Amino acid sequence: QVEAVESGGGLVQAGGSLRLSCAASGRTFRGYAMGWFRQAPGKEREFVAGISWSGGTKLYADSVKGRFTISRYNDLNGNLQMNSLKAEDTGEYYCALGFTSALTRENGYNYWGQGTQVTVSS
Repeated sequence: QVEAVESGGGLVQAGGSLRLSCAASGRTFRGYAMGWFRQAPGKEREFVAGISWSGGTKLYADSVKGRFTISRYNDLNGNLQMNSLKAEDTGEYYCALGFTSALTRENGYNYWGQGTQVTVSS
């Protein structure tokens, strides 16, 4: 069974930090990019950050640049370090993997996790 599992979400005060982790399993993900997306209540899911398979390319949404850092340490595992969190960062965060170079586009990702909730209190 192919799956991606997120962990590390929770409740944090504004200005705090959280580290989300993504663990994939069930097949080889050699060559696959990893991305993070989020969905706030009542809003569409949006791109947060993406990293190429080699780790050489990292992209961020303008709203998180300078505060979030994406990383990965092998084909199957990666992190999203979130600092200086704001109330508007609240949402369900999803890890995704895809054989794509279009890191910001949802339709490039084939495998999605179930999501982990991040709530930032102001």
